[in-house]
Amino acid sequence: MEGRACKNCRMIITHGDHCPLCNGTDLTNKWSSYAIIINAEKSELAKKLNAKVNSTFALNIKA
Repeated sequence: MEGRACKNCRMIITHGDHCPLCNGTDLTNKWSSYAIIINAEKSELAKKLNAKVNSTFALNIKA
């Protein structure tokens, strides 16, 4: 998967210069593994990632 991950909320962004979720601009190409959240209200993983919306999130962001 291509895209940049927001270092603030982990959302993977495929276009643009800021995160549509948190409006962060600290994006990185250095991430690995991702999770697709399709039901944020009921997902245990979404709770651990603090994901409140359905989207794709990076699991590992490298420094």
